[in-house]
Amino acid sequence: MVRVRFAPSPTGYIHIGNTRIALFNWLFAMQNNGQFVLRYDDTDIERSRQNYVDGIAEDLQWLGIKPAEVHYQSKRFARYDAVAEELKAAGLLYPCYETPEELELRRKIRLSRKLPPVYGREALKLTVQEKQAFEAEGRKPHWRFLLPNFAENPFATKRTDVQWDDLVRGRQTIDLASMSDPVLIRADGTYLYTLPSVIDDVDMKISHIIRGDDHVTNTGVQIAIFAALKARIPIFGHINLLTTSSGEGLSKRTGALSIRSLREGGYEPMAVSSLAALIGTSENVSACPTMAELSQHFSLDAVSKSAAKFDPVDLLNLNRHLVHDMAFAAVAARLKVLGIDSVQAEPFWLAVHGNLEKVIDAAPWWHVVRDETLDFADLCADDKDFLRQAATLLPVEPWNHDTWQQWIAALKTVTERKGKALFKPFRVALTGRTSGPELADLLPLMGKALVEKRLAV
Repeated sequence: MVRVRFAPSPTGYIHIGNTRIALFNWLFAMQNNGQFVLRYDDTDIERSRQNYVDGIAEDLQWLGIKPAEVHYQSKRFARYDAVAEELKAAGLLYPCYETPEELELRRKIRLSRKLPPVYGREALKLTVQEKQAFEAEGRKPHWRFLLPNFAENPFATKRTDVQWDDLVRGRQTIDLASMSDPVLIRADGTYLYTLPSVIDDVDMKISHIIRGDDHVTNTGVQIAIFAALKARIPIFGHINLLTTSSGEGLSKRTGALSIRSLREGGYEPMAVSSLAALIGTSENVSACPTMAELSQHFSLDAVSKSAAKFDPVDLLNLNRHLVHDMAFAAVAARLKVLGIDSVQAEPFWLAVHGNLEKVIDAAPWWHVVRDETLDFADLCADDKDFLRQAATLLPVEPWNHDTWQQWIAALKTVTERKGKALFKPFRVALTGRTSGPELADLLPLMGKALVEKRLAV
C-alpha cells in the first residue's frame, strides 16, 4: 500500500510552501488509494508549541487534508534511543569531542590544502584515555554516523555512489565520499532530524517520501542509514521549492503566506490548494472546486526542475473564479455568519456573487441593499435634479428583475440623457460605487422606500 507522510515542525504556523509538500503527498495518496500520515517533528522541545500543533491540524483540515494517522516524535524518544544504542554497538555511531571552533579550524586547513572540507574522522583515533580526559574537562560528545564510503580503512575513503530513481528528478547519484559523517545526536543529547525521520519511516511503513528538493543530498545519507538498519528503502520524490513572487524563500518565523493568514484573509481552500499544487508544473493553473478534480490535474511527472513562484495576484484570480461559480447552498452558512440571513439571502447572493473576489466581500453589498443610514449623495447639481425627477417615475411595487427596464423606459420619454450620463448617477446614488452588480438585480432587494430615500439628494 502507498503510505506517505507530512512531517512539519510545530515551531510556527505552516506557510504555503509547507502546505505544497502536504498537498503533493495528499494528492499522490488519493491517486493511489493510499494513506496520508501526519507526523509532528517536535523533537525540539524548546521551540515546539501546542498552539502550533493545533494550528497545523486546523490548517490541514481547512484545506481538506485528512490524515489516516497522527504521530508525535516527542513520544518516541525511547525508540530512537534504542536504535542509537544498536548503531553505537555496531560501531556505526561514534562519539566526537571537537568544539565548533576546532572543527572550523580543521575546515580552513583542509581548504588551504585544496582538500574538500569534510570531517577527517579524527575522533575514530581517540583512545579510551583521551576520551576520558575530554569527559573530565566537561566535554560531552556529539555522535556521528559512519558513512559506508570505504573498503576496510575508514581513513581511506573511496567514491561510493548512492543512487535512486527519483519520482520527479529521475536518476540521482550522491557520492558518500564527498560528504562528512553526519552528526545525528548533539552534545546535549538531542536528536537532529535525520535519525528520528528514518526510524519513523521504517516503523510507520512509509512507502514514498515526497519532499522539497533541498533534501536531495540528505537522501544519500538517509539511504545509508536505511541500509544500516536493514530496512526497506522508500521511493523518493523531490519537488521544486516554492518562493514568493520576488524569489524570496518562505519562512514560518516571518509568517510569510501562512495558511492561517490566507484563511483569515477570506481565501477559499481550493484556491490555495489549486495554486500550490499546480504552480511550478507544466499543468495549466486553474481553479479546481474539489480535491477530487485537482487530483485529476496533478502529476509528479509535470513538476518543473526550477523553483516555483507563488504570487498572491494569481491566488486572487483563482479565488474569484471559484466564488463566481458557487451556488447559494454552498455559502449559506458562511453568509449567515456575515449577518446575511433572511429570505432575501439567496436572491442577494445570486445578484452579487459574480462581482465578488471573496465570499466576505458580500458583506458590504448587503449593507448597500439594506442599510437605510448610508448616504452616497456625492453628485453635481444637474445629476441631483435628474435623480429627483427619476424618483417621481418609479414603478409601483412589487418589484422584480424587469422593474429597472420599466423605470429606464419611462425616464427616456422625459430626458435626453443616455449612456453613462443616464446610468452613472443611479449607480453612485444607490450604491456609492461606479461599478458592481446589475442594478436590475439590486432594485428588488432594496425596495422602493430605500431607493426613494437615496434619490432624494
